[in-house]
Amino acid sequence: MEAQRKFIVPIGPQHPALKEPGHFQFSVEGEIVTEATMRLGYVHRGIEKGAEVRNWTQNLYLFERICGICSHVHATSLALGAERLAGVEAPPRAQAIRTLMCELERVHSHMLWLGVCAHEGGFDTLFMYSWRDREIVMDLLETLSGNRVNYSANVIGGVKFDVTEAHKDEILKGLEILEERTNHYLKVVSTDRTFLARTRDVGTITLKQADQFGVVGPTARASGVTRDLRVDAPYEAYHQFPVRIVTDEGGDLLARFKVRTKELFESYRLIREILNNMPPGELTTRVPRRIPAGETVSRVEAPRGELFYFIKSNGSDMPERIKVRTPSLCNWASVMQVAIGHKLADMPMILSGIDPCFSCNDRMVSINRGSDDNQVWTWEELRRYGIAYYKP
Repeated sequence: MEAQRKFIVPIGPQHPALKEPGHFQFSVEGEIVTEATMRLGYVHRGIEKGAEVRNWTQNLYLFERICGICSHVHATSLALGAERLAGVEAPPRAQAIRTLMCELERVHSHMLWLGVCAHEGGFDTLFMYSWRDREIVMDLLETLSGNRVNYSANVIGGVKFDVTEAHKDEILKGLEILEERTNHYLKVVSTDRTFLARTRDVGTITLKQADQFGVVGPTARASGVTRDLRVDAPYEAYHQFPVRIVTDEGGDLLARFKVRTKELFESYRLIREILNNMPPGELTTRVPRRIPAGETVSRVEAPRGELFYFIKSNGSDMPERIKVRTPSLCNWASVMQVAIGHKLADMPMILSGIDPCFSCNDRMVSINRGSDDNQVWTWEELRRYGIAYYKP
């Protein structure tokens, strides 16, 4: 008897269901996925290499561009590392403002994800409503910083702007609306029968698997992992404003929706506490233009999970090396594993369930020239190749 034929279904790199270019291949038997592979690298921009020819201040703006949704947390991580090497600390008021921006950005990120993941499951009503309400927090961020996406709030040694009483009143009014809407969204994702059919027991990652795969952020906490850098290794003003970790034992897509939605309430609470207990004082402290030579690691809790920076200074006004490990990179392995055994129709929601950022992952380019002769090129060799490749 002839064996059942195996089909390979490609998704991407250009696909209407993908926000960014990524190439996935799913081997299916009937409707069931039996193998899953992925290829990234389509939006590599050379940011880490570009940092070596820019000064520390310029790099704050550059590294914000790694991700538009969590730009402030990238700049905060870089600023923390540079300040540690320089032996300085941002004033308490600046630390509180940085933390305030981090939590507003977390609200922005989670609401964006809620809409995107609902859209991938065909729940466009939830997508439209959550993105409509997301405009509220984007307007608040614009009111504070002047920008809706890349906020450029940080400088090495502090922040650029203060939070006034007028800002405080506007943020508190916005939070009242957002909290009411979030209560509605939590009820919807917990009770809607059609939505539950698409999320309950789909893409389940157990507690043991979460540890094996090195899953981070809300994806890990939805599997019962009590890990959050804001609690485990507090930075900025999280010492003064402790975080309550939100977890769930389900480990499936439903649990990920619940954890991220409940984390919105925790962010609302933290924002209110910071605004009502904002420390007085200066916004910046003096930092030398040339950061002393040394190496350090900077870790912060981005909306998607642990963001890890390795920073090396040679004593000049430019860094010698900055290496970034983003949370999406940690979570990708779990997706490729849990996809196996599910229906092909579940793949869009399983992929978007970890809140992936393709641009965050792209740190290198692999060129396949049809041979096994692997080489690592220097910057100059890569530059010459690029000129020759695009030459008319």
